[in-house]
Amino acid sequence: MTLLEQLSHLRGEMILAIGAMALLVYGVYVGDRAMRLISRLSSILLVVAGAFAYSGWSEPNPVLLFGGGLAADKFSVFARTFIYLAAAVSIALAEDYLTREKLARFEFPILVLLAALGMGIMVSANDLIALYLGVELQSLAFYVLAAFNRDSRRSTEAGLKYFVLGALSSGLLLYGASLIYGFVGATTFEAIGAQLAGETSVGLVVGLVFLIAGLAFKVSAAPFHMWTPDVYEGAATPVTALFAAAPKLAGMALFARVLVDPFEAAVEDWRMVIALIAAASMAIGAFSALVQTNIKRLMAYSSIGHMGYAAVGLAAGGPEGASAVLLYLTVYVIMTLGTFALILSMRRREGLAERIEDLAGLSQTRPWMAMAMTILMFSLAGVPPTAGFWGKWWVFKAAVATGEQTLIWLAVFGVLASVVGAYYYLKIVKIMWFDEPAEPFERTENAPLVWTAAGSAALMFPVLLVFIGPLAGMTEAAAASLF
Repeated sequence: MTLLEQLSHLRGEMILAIGAMALLVYGVYVGDRAMRLISRLSSILLVVAGAFAYSGWSEPNPVLLFGGGLAADKFSVFARTFIYLAAAVSIALAEDYLTREKLARFEFPILVLLAALGMGIMVSANDLIALYLGVELQSLAFYVLAAFNRDSRRSTEAGLKYFVLGALSSGLLLYGASLIYGFVGATTFEAIGAQLAGETSVGLVVGLVFLIAGLAFKVSAAPFHMWTPDVYEGAATPVTALFAAAPKLAGMALFARVLVDPFEAAVEDWRMVIALIAAASMAIGAFSALVQTNIKRLMAYSSIGHMGYAAVGLAAGGPEGASAVLLYLTVYVIMTLGTFALILSMRRREGLAERIEDLAGLSQTRPWMAMAMTILMFSLAGVPPTAGFWGKWWVFKAAVATGEQTLIWLAVFGVLASVVGAYYYLKIVKIMWFDEPAEPFERTENAPLVWTAAGSAALMFPVLLVFIGPLAGMTEAAAASLF
């Protein structure tokens, strides 16, 4: 395959890379007054990249690119498409906030473009070196975004914590990759899988454990979650919305590709590790969120818990487990973007409100906003028959279908954790509908916020759940391409 033929499979990524460089040069010459134009062009570039990524869905067989470094298959096509669309929505949600808070700098959308490019490489990685490059390209952009509000002490503290702990996790990831390379003598997933099909060495398993630890940090799974609450609270709210959505899908998709592709033969070695991570994440996410008063910190612990639920499907392994992970994370990204669109709408004259108590009596002051938030809270809690319930159903079903006693108990534990977690979601619903009204929020006429919130709530609403069936079919086809 010629170089041009290989690059044709990465048209979306080429557009993002070239577009980011061109917009950066334009921004340097024009300055921050170009921020609005650059934001809209960046969103368009991400939508176009998503369309180009999806155009590869019709490829009959997986295609290996650049000596096996990257894989163009249905799994990467599915993940890249939703990642780029989620990043485009994140940029659209941020524009009004950044202007109001006097943070309208042209670098913001360009950093999101580069992070999205890194995430696209992550989910296409078929080699340990490509994996690391994708992870670091995403992470370096995120370190800057976390501290984007440089005049805020909370924001700079969030950026510093994220950078220091992120550097530690990158070290763990790289050390694990080097151990695997040392015992296999190659970095491609095919060579690692061939080695494991023969005999598993202790050194290789140790390298895998370090690799899992590094990846678990990137998706904020326990016990590597310690950065998440502080970074979510301290970062600017649109940045928190970005952190909570697309990177989770990218990280878990990469997790699935690594574990069920090269390390499928060592499933008995890593399954218990993932099961423990899943149980710890579900427990910490459920119980720690009970005492939160800041809605961004609550969403941080919520994301930790949801990564635990996704890890249940990951522990199941096989095509059914990988499919469940993709479906669950897609539903989670839609729910999260809708929720943060509503959080960004919680604005009064003095600025953006972040306390849960600020939602008191919302049903009387902003009934449509309260209705959308109620549907999204029910879905995040997994209340049937919302889309969130079906996402959890799929991952628990995949775990039980293995017949493994450990995974059956893990699914039972997940159901119990869901019951605990439902308390703080339903508490928000109670505050909105039954408490005395607080000072009303300003009416928002920002189209991206309104359409994202309304669209997400509509997709989660039981009557409109027509997308779940086709989505499940797509995730099954995507997962099958890994095997």
